[in-house]
Amino acid sequence: MSLPDLDELDTFPKLLLHNARRFPEEVAMREKEFGIWNEFTWRRYAEEVRTIALGFAALGLERGAVVALIGRNRPNWVWSELAAHALGCMTVGIYEDVLAPEAAYLINYAEARLVVAEDEEQVDKLLELGDGIPSVRHIVYHDPRGMRKYDDPRLVSWERLEALGAEVARQDPERFEREVAQGRGEDVAILCTTSGTTAQPKLAMLQHRPFLEHMRTYLQVEPRAPGDEYVSILPLPWIMEQVYVVAMPLLCRIRVNFPESAETAMQDLREIGPTHILLAPRVWEQTAADVRARIMDANPLNQWIFDVAYKMGYEGLERGQRSWLAELLLFGALKDRLGFSRLKSASTGGAALGPDTFRFFLAMGVPLKQLYGQTETGGAYTIQSDGEVDFDSSGKPFPGSEVRIHDPDEQGLGEIQARTPGMFKGYFRNEEATREAFTEDGFLRTGDAGYFDDKGRLVVVDRLKDLARTQAGIRFSPQYLENKLKFSPFIGEAVVLGNERPWLAAILCIRWSMVSKWAETRGIPFTNYQNLAANPKVYELLLGEVEKVNASLPEGQRIRRFVLLHKELDPDDGEVTRTRKVRRGVIDQRYRPIIEAIYAGRERVVYEGEVTFEDGHKGLVRAELRIQDTSAHRKSERQAA
Repeated sequence: MSLPDLDELDTFPKLLLHNARRFPEEVAMREKEFGIWNEFTWRRYAEEVRTIALGFAALGLERGAVVALIGRNRPNWVWSELAAHALGCMTVGIYEDVLAPEAAYLINYAEARLVVAEDEEQVDKLLELGDGIPSVRHIVYHDPRGMRKYDDPRLVSWERLEALGAEVARQDPERFEREVAQGRGEDVAILCTTSGTTAQPKLAMLQHRPFLEHMRTYLQVEPRAPGDEYVSILPLPWIMEQVYVVAMPLLCRIRVNFPESAETAMQDLREIGPTHILLAPRVWEQTAADVRARIMDANPLNQWIFDVAYKMGYEGLERGQRSWLAELLLFGALKDRLGFSRLKSASTGGAALGPDTFRFFLAMGVPLKQLYGQTETGGAYTIQSDGEVDFDSSGKPFPGSEVRIHDPDEQGLGEIQARTPGMFKGYFRNEEATREAFTEDGFLRTGDAGYFDDKGRLVVVDRLKDLARTQAGIRFSPQYLENKLKFSPFIGEAVVLGNERPWLAAILCIRWSMVSKWAETRGIPFTNYQNLAANPKVYELLLGEVEKVNASLPEGQRIRRFVLLHKELDPDDGEVTRTRKVRRGVIDQRYRPIIEAIYAGRERVVYEGEVTFEDGHKGLVRAELRIQDTSAHRKSERQAA
């Protein structure tokens, strides 16, 4: 399909009005509510944005101001975002599960004048902050349930906002079009949060036209067309969901579908049968684990069919052929159950996906591809080619995107640097960080280590600062080893240790959904996560999983000791980012007593530390943890003796 001309349609709102005029009755998005899929045409989309924008104007929102949005993925989020852009304002998305202090940091950093909040839960966070968010003049809430008890003067209901907008439209019918016409492609539209693995997130300034130009190059390598379906599962503040839900549909009119809730997302996905999907590595890992869990519960015949079909799938991958018998026996029904039957493409990004998980889905016939990019580059700028079986690389750069390896070593490994049409303008109110991010010739210093393989594909190894060496000089990538460990259905999270240490060890978190099911079927008693993780039989189970991974690794990269943590790694505790990237500095500091006990050769360690509960309150936890040796450690100890 031909894409709109960005010379004239150089902002998101201009494209919206274009689509509403040319394709008024075409469905632009759907939302499932109370079990029913509600459809919104491009005409309705534009009308909602018009009303909200004029309501914002009635509240005094001025060009250049910042609007913050917090809540789950819903059409009203996207409408509010486009409405702010129509008035020449910038938007910043806040992850719905943040605690109040995290929300305050972003709101104050951006000096947001208005916040659009989903419901009472999100409003509570904002009101808890009181005078701690002085720039906020209005808090618009969408869901009125539970809101009657509040009387904060900043609160504005969705109904009142719409009434204000309707009144402005009555008095000045052309106001919205005039506001949209004032917009320029060079205006900053989105303040997108960076991952923040080492510090508080920064806000990357993304401009309308460069972002849209980058989408055009994306669509050259991954075409989309009207009638294609996308299900919005990943958080809207993340850069790639801004790509797939906000910008890309305006260009190619792919339909966006919003699930009813996080709990029903996978079932809703099956109902839609998307043609394109983007899921985070953690979701792919959990999906693979769930499949294997169902097989564990199946009868011996079905387990045998599964094993045979997957063997055929793997062998077919190696030959470059699909197995019709495997499709008949297993894959057809399995893909239908997962909602993957109509997929034209499936992608993963945000972090590396382990080769074993990749192979699992490719063998099933899911057209899964790894992509790579950063918030600062407008999202992804490399992707794997159609039909290519490639477990290691992130593919080749998009047209118009430049990628190079800075200061490569003898193996060609160095820092990945990139320049794309969608490059960010800089970090909002942080000139020093902006200068540090760019090279003199305008490339982004990604901070990632990688190299090009012999086919010109980019292989991303790890964060440059996370590449490690043991005291014996053995070089290893913690992320690569962690991904291999997490392919186990029983390991939910892994942190590999060993930099400047004599050998490698790991802190592991059990995958609660799987290990609890495994324990129940064997009559193993437990009361909670901590109790289950400490069970000797669970240690035996995880030891077997670690031994399987060790068998596939060179001796110097094998895990010699591990501990099962008493809790999951939690973004509320700062241990992982909201996109589930490990903050290694936090882990090293918080769990130093455990790490020191591992390398001191102790069999047990008592850990006392602070945790954050679901309601945001903090408390102390005390746990006695067992440290488990693997056969690699026992062998080394015998050799040393």
